[in-house]
Amino acid sequence: MLHRSFIFVLTLVLMGTASAATLRLRLLETTDLHMNLLNFDYYLDKSTDEFGAAKTATLIRAARAEVKNSLLFDNGDLIQGTPLGDQVATVQPFAAGSVHPAMKLLNALGYDAANIGNHEFNYGLPYLQRVLAGARFPYVNANVVRAGSPDDKPEPVFTPYVILDRTLTDDGGATHSVKIGVIGFVPPQIMLWDRSNLLGKVRVLDIVQTARRLLPEMRARGADVVVAIPHSGLEFGTSALFAENVVAKLSEVPGIDAILFGHAHGEFPGGYFSRHAKVDLTRGTINGVPAVMAGAWGSHLGVIDLVLDNNGGRWQVRQDEGRAHLRPVWDRATRKSLVDADPAIAELIATEHAATRTYMGAEVARTTAPITSYFALVADDPSVQLVSQAQLAYARATLKGTPHEALPLLSAAAPFKAGGRMGWGYYTDIPAGAVALRHIASLYIYPNTIKAVKISGAQVRQWLEMSAGQFRRIDPQGAPEQDLINPQFRTYNFDVIDGVSYRIDVTQPARYDANGKLVAPQSHRIQNLRHQGKPIDDSAFFIVVTNNYRASGGGGFPGLDGSQIVMDAQDENRQALAQYLTNARSFDPSADNNWQLQPVPGVKLRFLSGQGGLAQLASYPMIKPVKESGDGSVLYEIAP
Repeated sequence: MLHRSFIFVLTLVLMGTASAATLRLRLLETTDLHMNLLNFDYYLDKSTDEFGAAKTATLIRAARAEVKNSLLFDNGDLIQGTPLGDQVATVQPFAAGSVHPAMKLLNALGYDAANIGNHEFNYGLPYLQRVLAGARFPYVNANVVRAGSPDDKPEPVFTPYVILDRTLTDDGGATHSVKIGVIGFVPPQIMLWDRSNLLGKVRVLDIVQTARRLLPEMRARGADVVVAIPHSGLEFGTSALFAENVVAKLSEVPGIDAILFGHAHGEFPGGYFSRHAKVDLTRGTINGVPAVMAGAWGSHLGVIDLVLDNNGGRWQVRQDEGRAHLRPVWDRATRKSLVDADPAIAELIATEHAATRTYMGAEVARTTAPITSYFALVADDPSVQLVSQAQLAYARATLKGTPHEALPLLSAAAPFKAGGRMGWGYYTDIPAGAVALRHIASLYIYPNTIKAVKISGAQVRQWLEMSAGQFRRIDPQGAPEQDLINPQFRTYNFDVIDGVSYRIDVTQPARYDANGKLVAPQSHRIQNLRHQGKPIDDSAFFIVVTNNYRASGGGGFPGLDGSQIVMDAQDENRQALAQYLTNARSFDPSADNNWQLQPVPGVKLRFLSGQGGLAQLASYPMIKPVKESGDGSVLYEIAP
């Protein structure tokens, strides 16, 4: 009897072993394409080897061919970012019932699902819905809900998650049905960044709380694998409720098998995250969860390889076997292309591409000197000042006859193209002569709308203190050469305010951190702040012209939350810039040097910028080149 029981049990074990199988599943990610559908730079009007979804498409085809099972996802910030995006949104809007060029590309490449990024809301909800209607695959977002819906039963605006039924092939060649859950998230800060488009229509829930609420539901509905696609970056340290970057915290939510993230335009796995306590760069994991962030603009393809088995009676991911890596389109070290562009992509959007180039080539004015941004982070810069001048002209005309006309008028603008994380070719570089519309787009790359706020002189000072976080603290008793630029500070938050003059003392610590938190209350980097030659009156009121992002609280600048707006225009800042230059016809873009870095005796302040800056050094006698780095950058220094 015992013998027969043993044989029976052994038979069951063997049957179970025979039925068990192993599946290998590859997940592919693109993120933050920002309408770089082709490997083409509309600002320079020429092809590039460094980025573009047409190049990523070649990587996608190769990565698929290597495996039996793969799925492809996009993580948003897709429809805004280049003149091509503006062409089909505002210049020559794509016709009702037709398909947006970005959706043409994603459809052609056979994406399985996609997430919605924060820049998807830049052109408004109706436009976004029109774009998404052309997708032949599902879009997901779980944390944008209708404004009036209750907390205990929030009504999603988009599909929160999907469960994809896929037939996958195991190592032995047999096929199996597997359910793959896909859930997406966007930063809650869209309510600040696109306040005018979203207020009263939607509200945004915390990413991690939303994941904890919905993950059990996805599993209960049969998801064997759960893929989270947060349009959010990987934070260091702790993150608060409603934080913008929460991927580390999200990785702790039970039930997530893989994370495809983005938003920060970074690269994971990558050396920058080597000091992150929760990261294993060898495997490409965060808290043991395989994860990728595929750069931006189609610079990389993210690849995650998962292993599944059904030993427990249902398919599940082997958590210790997942791996993630990135595949670039460009070798930064050798400055060589790694893949050819897929010619089918160019054919797909040829009409929209040609129309964009034609429109962007139209001349609007002429400049008597070059306009460049190579040194915009270390010296007063013509590319930034030109934007400020245009904003001031617009505000003077708009505020005329209002109670605010008599108040002193200032203008805040930042360098949008300043190299760094976007590459050493990412600068404004307009030669003397004709200025075309593509040059205006290079000066102001975002579709922001122009706003003005009423604030005190004390608030002007704190605004500039926040901007001064662009710089590292320099030790006057330290090494004779020290790095000046804080690479973690976003250059679009380095606001220069025209209409006042000031110096920046970089020997003091930054008063605010990158999120606007007061961290050094005794520190005052902004020195000798003056208006019309006199020390600024902290109690006096000023009108500062800026954009909707900053006026509504974008960047965490102290005292700005949208309540100070007194000019709520719907015209774009670059429309104001185009009008200003058209009226001027011919202009001198020279900066007035209203701000300066305070010299540090005995210390040379060093920084990296593009090699294109070498041709501009005659206009910056205080800047000297130290050495070329071989990757398109040059080490420069400012001598004491």
